[in-house]
Amino acid sequence: MLTGFLEAVFNGVSIGAVLLIAALGLAIIFGLMGVINMAHGELMMFGAYTTFVVQNVCKQWGGFWFEVYIFLALIIAFIFTAGVGLILEKSVIRYLYGRPLETLLATWGVSLIFQQFVRSVNLLLIIGIALFSLLFFGGLWILNSRNNFQKTRNWFVVVLLFLSLGLTITICDLLGKTYQQGVTLPWFGAQNVDVTAPSWLQAGVSLAGVQLPYARLFIIALTIICVGGIYVFLQGSHWGLRIRAVTQNRSMSACLGIPTQKVDAITFALGSGLAGVAGCAISLLGSVGPNTGQNYIIDTFMVVVVGGVGNLAGTILAALGIGTINYLIGSGTLALLLGAVQPLADLFSFFATTSMAKVMVFALIIVFLQWKPGGIFPQKGRHVDV
Repeated sequence: MLTGFLEAVFNGVSIGAVLLIAALGLAIIFGLMGVINMAHGELMMFGAYTTFVVQNVCKQWGGFWFEVYIFLALIIAFIFTAGVGLILEKSVIRYLYGRPLETLLATWGVSLIFQQFVRSVNLLLIIGIALFSLLFFGGLWILNSRNNFQKTRNWFVVVLLFLSLGLTITICDLLGKTYQQGVTLPWFGAQNVDVTAPSWLQAGVSLAGVQLPYARLFIIALTIICVGGIYVFLQGSHWGLRIRAVTQNRSMSACLGIPTQKVDAITFALGSGLAGVAGCAISLLGSVGPNTGQNYIIDTFMVVVVGGVGNLAGTILAALGIGTINYLIGSGTLALLLGAVQPLADLFSFFATTSMAKVMVFALIIVFLQWKPGGIFPQKGRHVDV
């Protein structure tokens, strides 16, 4: 029984490690910008699908490349999701600062778009997006460089939008009719896909009778590296100092010459990149699908709230605690451990499923927040008192 309990704790810690990587970015974004990013889970999903694509490419190359593809996937997932986050910040989030409800609704809509994008993405869709971006944003760049069009700029933008859409739809329609299945076949579809870990991550080690899979040990090590990297970045770099300054007092930081818009963009890109790394870790624990991010987003927000907004130490404690408790309850380990105490054993047996375990954990979190509404380590700064 003790061995089973220790294995359950280890598995719970590895799940908490995934939550921690995702929550690091969300905590920084929420603490700095006050943005409730409901699309954070879909950024994790993008990271998981990026791992799947890199795995398939490296599998064709074979040998050495397949054994090290996970490291390539981590780098590419971070860069890709950071780029998506940067585009999202500049196109949507930037216009909604100071309005948390609007950011929640807007990013929720973006999350639905991302989910459907993964289900239906194909070569024709990618060509269409690239062509429209080239026509519309290229036209805007030319328009902005011409001073003689400034008086009628709004009309030109409207005309440019419709022209770009019309040309894109026409060209894509011709391509679809000409090549048919070659460009319209979905890349992923609605079904889940599986990521195969490299051979050196498929085994495990036994420690005092407790089986420790290498894949989960790798996730824990990855989390430690990410936490250490974020700490060094925030405490030892110029941009980290600026991020901390803006988190404490945005108005005073702006008065001191700190470019707050650049800080916001870099922070959002960094948080999005960490979500991609978390998605890469998720792919080692199970299959990946369009709804993968939805399985983690609520837990990630709970980690941020319980730990204390923008607090690194609180985020670490909350992630590991929530992940471990969730797994202990959901796997039935606590019910077995408390078998001698029948009422408690019956109670935890009732909640011994993944969905019901989340219900109990949320109830416990609500009780905890009644006691400490600011989380384990409440946020500090002048703007907290305003």
